[in-house]
Amino acid sequence: MSDSGYLTFIKQNAPFLATGALLSFLSSFGQTFFISIFGGEIRQSYGLTNGEWGVIYMIGTGASAAVMVFAGGLADRFRVRQLGITVILLLGLSCVLLALNPIAALLPLVVFCLRFFGQGMTTHVATVAMSRWFVATRGRALAVAAMGFMLGEATLPLFMVWLKSLIDWHLIWIGCAVFCAAMAPVLFWLLRLERTPQSVANSPQATGLFGKHWTRADALRHPLFWAMAPAVMSFSGFGTAFWFHQVHFAEIKGWSHLSLVAVFPLGTITLFASTIGYGWLVDRIGAVRLLPLYLIPYIVAFILHWYAPTLGWTALAVILMGAAGGGQATLLNACWAEFFGTQHLGSIKAATTALMVLGSALGPGVSGWLIDIGVGFEVQMLGYAATFAIAAALLIYPVRLARASAAAT
Repeated sequence: MSDSGYLTFIKQNAPFLATGALLSFLSSFGQTFFISIFGGEIRQSYGLTNGEWGVIYMIGTGASAAVMVFAGGLADRFRVRQLGITVILLLGLSCVLLALNPIAALLPLVVFCLRFFGQGMTTHVATVAMSRWFVATRGRALAVAAMGFMLGEATLPLFMVWLKSLIDWHLIWIGCAVFCAAMAPVLFWLLRLERTPQSVANSPQATGLFGKHWTRADALRHPLFWAMAPAVMSFSGFGTAFWFHQVHFAEIKGWSHLSLVAVFPLGTITLFASTIGYGWLVDRIGAVRLLPLYLIPYIVAFILHWYAPTLGWTALAVILMGAAGGGQATLLNACWAEFFGTQHLGSIKAATTALMVLGSALGPGVSGWLIDIGVGFEVQMLGYAATFAIAAALLIYPVRLARASAAAT
């Protein structure tokens, strides 16, 4: 699609695309890249070591993954206008909880709330809405919605670091809560005429493979779901591990943290371009055909992180990570709808979101444990690359199954 065609698509569907982008942006308050900005202040306030904070973070995130399996199905029962507003208001309350929490013992609960309502449910509602509302243009819709997350990732860290130099970090989290509350009426206004016919679960829905409306039980019993699971978990797990241990990575490479962070915007720029590109390709040739390819840049990226004798090599690796990120943001979410249909997409997507959140819980914890027992972070990068190669190979099976479905119908 041309640039003018993309702009026309956005203009014609502005309220619904803005809803997805807004929810994606608000999910930033529960994402690792945002919470980690305040890691030093949190550890100092509660007297925690790096290891203790890491364990707390893993417990809270892991619990949120477990609950997502059950709560995600709400997206099949309620309109986005209802569920989305409820989720962002609860996310705001979670921000208040962190700001006012007096004791370290409650931190696992605080992390759970931030991760569940932020990374989990807010992201879940956004992607399910885009996948359900749009069919022929699903790739572009998911790509535009993902811009909200990219905007948060590109702007919030620098802004929050600057803001911390001016005001107490507790007040910043109160401000985040106020912002969530302020966005609730905006979301209500955007969806005053919620997109039809697929705004509620009992509306006409698209079928999945073999002309079937797959339930979550159907999906979980089929090898197709588990062939895609390694891609979901490894991407969030090892990607999160890299960002979580970025200070340690800079130290072992002999670079300053600031110089390492300075190359991150290159990845964000590539992520933006990649997301737009994948969104266009999904609508033009389909998500399934691209599925085994999108992880290849990640394989190369972590090999480069292992090798990287200079910062320039890691900059190239960060660019490749951004290139793969566009596929993760669009391809997988489009594939869930193509494989399983949209009638029970909320509950099925809840299981995939739980895997993603669980991966992001295990990644930092396991990698930190490996560092502690003497497995260097650089050496781990080779293991990550090998895991991505295996995950990419497993994605050949869904492609073959989709072809069999097309032949049968």
